[in-house]
Amino acid sequence: MTTVQARLVDLHQRRIYPAEICVKQGYISSIRELDSVPEENGFILPGFIDAHVHVESSMLPPTEFARMAVVHGTVATISDPHEIANVLGEEGVLFMLEDAARTPLKICFGAPSCVPATTFETAGAVLDADAVERLLQRADIGYLSEMMNFPGVLHNDPEVMKKIAAAQRIGKPVDGHAPGLKGEMAEQYFKAGISTDHECFTLDEAEGKAALGVHILIREGSAARNFEALWPMINEYPRQVMFCSDDKHPDELAQGHINRLVARAVEKGCDLFDVLRAACVHPVEHYHLKVGLLREGDPADFVIVSDLTHFEVRSTWIDGQQVAGDGQTFLPKLSCETPNQFVALRKKSSDFQYFTSKKETSVQVIEVFDGEIVTGKSVQALDVSPDGEVLPDLESDVLMITVVNRYAPTSKPALGFVRGFGLRQGALASSVAHDSHNIVAVGVSAAAIAAAVNAVIDAGGGICACTHDAQVQVLPLPIAGLMSIEDGWTLAKQYAQVDAWTKSTLGCRLKAPFMSLSFLALPVIPDLKMTDLGLFDVGAFDFAPVEV
Repeated sequence: MTTVQARLVDLHQRRIYPAEICVKQGYISSIRELDSVPEENGFILPGFIDAHVHVESSMLPPTEFARMAVVHGTVATISDPHEIANVLGEEGVLFMLEDAARTPLKICFGAPSCVPATTFETAGAVLDADAVERLLQRADIGYLSEMMNFPGVLHNDPEVMKKIAAAQRIGKPVDGHAPGLKGEMAEQYFKAGISTDHECFTLDEAEGKAALGVHILIREGSAARNFEALWPMINEYPRQVMFCSDDKHPDELAQGHINRLVARAVEKGCDLFDVLRAACVHPVEHYHLKVGLLREGDPADFVIVSDLTHFEVRSTWIDGQQVAGDGQTFLPKLSCETPNQFVALRKKSSDFQYFTSKKETSVQVIEVFDGEIVTGKSVQALDVSPDGEVLPDLESDVLMITVVNRYAPTSKPALGFVRGFGLRQGALASSVAHDSHNIVAVGVSAAAIAAAVNAVIDAGGGICACTHDAQVQVLPLPIAGLMSIEDGWTLAKQYAQVDAWTKSTLGCRLKAPFMSLSFLALPVIPDLKMTDLGLFDVGAFDFAPVEV
């Protein structure tokens, strides 16, 4: 039996009092109120839960993600494995389930609802309604993952509606994904049986959805950072708010997790109990998690923090086992298999030259916004070389963008133009390219892009930055071209080095260049994106011409 004395933050009675918690065989056997406890013992509260995350975006498999997350007081996650599902299908989902079963972190996986996300790109697999229902029947699948195909919901697409109906029939929640959707369309979308949304990027949008009864997830990831816009929701709709990261790269996961959002919300003046219920209680209730909430008879899942301002985590406990303490993980490093699907062959520089028959031309440009995964669109006049090549314009920050099909040995790269990276030389490339995870690259020239893309191909997946003279930095991701086999903190340092080099040597001015890059291939987030099949206008939900 283990005994812990601290000031207990009771989220059910909304009070704080000195207490002694007894843990026996993984459960809380008793809670006894005391007259006092030493101040240095800190505060005990339920563990934090990330209400929507793609583990793959940490570039780590579940066991290694867990080693890092528990240091920050995370005891559970709601995790959508659709990244690896787009590469490997059901096999990829099973890989995540099997790996996660080896860690005490309570990872609740969903059945990916949109593999591929659309028919306007090439993925490595397809999960039809029958496959989704098979997954939903499993006890270790807790919900239907984010329904990104909101046009399919609005138009009653039979396959889409069959997936939602299966989840409802089995009694599992359905996650939403409806960026910018408002009014009657939002009402129709959520009335289909969808209960959450993590894509709000304005307060007005979040308020409108919450008024429909939707649970709003306040997201702060490595690319999409919506906390500053949405934190008032904690005061306005305290019972309908949760916190999530969605996509978090390893360098940021090393620094903090949901505990950071809790501290920021308290600093904003939000009610402590409302904040902690959003971080600890609401995900348990909504997803029916087997996660303890500091009650007698509950699983002993809790954290001890130094204070209720900074939420510095002293120790993390899951099922009565101390899994982290004083900034160190107590979970062992485990070896991991490396399933993959990567058959693209090396490309030539000429594959990335964009030619026109015009002497003068204007092109549609994808506009990247720092800290957002939504993009804009604009039109830019570009110079044309004597042989007809359309040239990037570094002074206007208009670079080339390409997406290369990684699932075919030979295929013609899709080409277009993008603004917002600020590169002065070289190129960036990545096989982490939501959601089909083809190779996405941006660069100042065809030659630079070819060098970066080929480095990713040679590695069988990874991220790469290269200079104009082909000095290359590569971070290999051998698990599905998405995840590393390295120790999490080692990977965090390696990623931080490539990230810093991208900014200092290539001139990139984005906070998270590779995270921003990865979302440029996602054709369900407005406005303009690039898939391996061409430039895509999300508003029109169709391909768009590069030249106008």
